[in-house]
Amino acid sequence: MFLKTVLADGQAEQTVIREMKARAAGARGDIEQTVRAIMDDVQARGWDAVCEYAEKFDKKEPYIIESAQLDAAYAACSPELITALEKAAANIRDYHEQMLAKSWEWKRSEGEVLGQTVRGLARVGLYVPGGTAAYPSSVLMNAIPAKVAGVGELIMVTPPTENLSNEVLAAAKIAGVDTVIAIGGVQAIAALTYGAGFIPQVDKIVGPGNAFVAAAKKLAFGTVDIDMIAGPSEVLVIADHTANPTWVAADLLSQAEHDRLASAVLLTDSMAQAQAISCEMERQAKELPRWDIVKESVANYGCAIVFDDLRDACKMADVVAPEHLEVVTANPREWLPYLHNAGAIFLGQYAPEPLGDYMAGPCHVLPTSGTARFFSPLSTDTFLKKTSVIEYTRDALESYAQDIIALAQSEHLDAHANSVAVRFAEVKDDAKG
Repeated sequence: MFLKTVLADGQAEQTVIREMKARAAGARGDIEQTVRAIMDDVQARGWDAVCEYAEKFDKKEPYIIESAQLDAAYAACSPELITALEKAAANIRDYHEQMLAKSWEWKRSEGEVLGQTVRGLARVGLYVPGGTAAYPSSVLMNAIPAKVAGVGELIMVTPPTENLSNEVLAAAKIAGVDTVIAIGGVQAIAALTYGAGFIPQVDKIVGPGNAFVAAAKKLAFGTVDIDMIAGPSEVLVIADHTANPTWVAADLLSQAEHDRLASAVLLTDSMAQAQAISCEMERQAKELPRWDIVKESVANYGCAIVFDDLRDACKMADVVAPEHLEVVTANPREWLPYLHNAGAIFLGQYAPEPLGDYMAGPCHVLPTSGTARFFSPLSTDTFLKKTSVIEYTRDALESYAQDIIALAQSEHLDAHANSVAVRFAEVKDDAKG
């Protein structure tokens, strides 16, 4: 069968999970030493080093892409594409405005005011790959949540290749990116991390890239913040006998076509359904331009597992913690309480994964390789900084003074205890007088 199919027996599930983990490890590669050398050199020599690496890898020095070029790129795109980008941008903006956290204050009791200020980061760098890996949808998905969050300055970097995409530049214009700089690779990440020449240091770096860019972002973390280290794409579909095999097959293939390390997994309670979907996948795949990539990814990282009970399929889905999780059953919402770990959950026959990739509004930048167990999708939260606010009157502090002193002394931090005690020493002195 095109999609290898097995009965659930415990071992089958564990084999799939092991293969997916090995897939992610293989994607990272052993490139950190090379990347570290470039990062260290840029940190030490600044702009001179950035220009040397840009000449070597980009074949030209970095430059700012002027607004006139963005306007020209926008005009060069088809009206149909511009309409689609504008609709997607509006949906992304609407969704993220709904989830935007706000500053707040709370008066716990008389004299105690507590709260939190929520502010957008001052400056963020957005990396956008060049050439055939350039995706205008990713520009929207990264840039618009940043703008909604109130980021002060959003700087996009992208390689100055001959394939510099009109679609990507148009998306940058639509999303309201403040500055677009033609520079790619590790040197772009290093310049954003440390600041060099006219490229300022940012507070956070987001956006996809190849293994070298991913390694550079990993090394940048700590000096600046990053969104996440993304692995190969993946989809897991839970389907019962009511699912349309043609539609499910198309959904599985939509991820398999990403690259040879992509994973497409089907969990079902029907062997007949698994076989029908596998046959349909093979029929559709042969008609796709990326047939070679699809065939390899499905052969290495695709499978169908047949369960007696879909509750067990949900348990496996929680362990896999997939990037994309589709539930295509008679009543998909009934399974939602059982599903805790996924980057995004798509419910029903009419919520295919590409809806989330392009148009629904939630960000398509999602945790991969099982990290949905503890990571969340990119959102406005990604671009916010939260600061606690504490305001007390004298009486309110005094009501806790002895408790604070006791806790500080238990940790042998006498200066901490004294910081509170001195505020009431004058009261004791007055009493003695």
